[in-house]
Amino acid sequence: MSASDRSATRPLHLAVDLGGPPHYDAPHYVRLARLAERGRLDFVTLGDSFARPGPDALAVLARVAPATGRIGLVPTVTTTHTEPFHVSSAVATLDWVSRGRAGWSPQVSTTEAEARLFGRRSAAPIAELWHEAREVADVAAKLWDSWEDGAEIRDEPTGRFIDRDKLHYVDFEGRTFSVRGPAIVPRPPQGHPVTVIDATDPEARAAAVRHADIALVRAEDPTTAREAREELRDRVRAHGRDPGRLRVLVSIPVELHTTADAVGLAGLIGDWCQQGAADGFHLRPADPGRDLALVVDGTVPVLQHRGLLRRFYPGATLREHLGLSRAVNQYAQAGRAS
Repeated sequence: MSASDRSATRPLHLAVDLGGPPHYDAPHYVRLARLAERGRLDFVTLGDSFARPGPDALAVLARVAPATGRIGLVPTVTTTHTEPFHVSSAVATLDWVSRGRAGWSPQVSTTEAEARLFGRRSAAPIAELWHEAREVADVAAKLWDSWEDGAEIRDEPTGRFIDRDKLHYVDFEGRTFSVRGPAIVPRPPQGHPVTVIDATDPEARAAAVRHADIALVRAEDPTTAREAREELRDRVRAHGRDPGRLRVLVSIPVELHTTADAVGLAGLIGDWCQQGAADGFHLRPADPGRDLALVVDGTVPVLQHRGLLRRFYPGATLREHLGLSRAVNQYAQAGRAS
């Protein structure tokens, strides 16, 4: 597939990680997110872990949300040692405060040292942790759907705030938790915030097949990336999902020092696109403050000139940026079917 053919069918998706050494001042992250927004990038990610000091990624991006207008915001959310009900509420809240630009990237906590921070249970094998993460993603979707659209009546004359026929109990029983619901936060603007999973490792890939809207893969050459994309799409299809609704982005490290390096990155992205390696790229800058500016001012204009990258946002929500429709409410759909 040529670059021109690809650009005619679907735009290249571009995202960037805002990581690096932790900063405790909000203006740092606001500045970077605004810079990415100026480059019309789809979304920014912000990593998080119980293994390192630093501010909570979800809380940071909730602060960034009102200071930006279009860029998607995707924090890492650790599903181990945390309450799924709280996780779903926090991610839904991010979608509300960003007016439909939220995503989340589930991750697991593997070490005994991290487990001791909570004191609830010991560390578990990676397969068990990702099974739990899949259950968290499942129950989060059910909680987001537990309020149908239009459930809020707010009818002052009758004193009715909620249409109880549009409120649903989840009644979920997992291996390590149970959730009844319904949610305390109304259904998010996107229906479901976008789920982003780094699908490089086998256990995480199994979760991506079931739940991801975006799968990130780490590859050093376009052949490996293309094979990973094809495998993911085949497994998604076998799992009963539409592979056309999965976006596979190659996650690559970036270290730029001059404008020439930014132009070289555009050439690499264009070459990989020509070979059908991915639906887009997730850039991991060595120094976000330096590298992101060179990407926006050097790489992005070259990609736009070649017709590979859009010059404006197609809509207001992250799902619209990605060409994904608003998520269908599973309870409303079941009601219509019955």
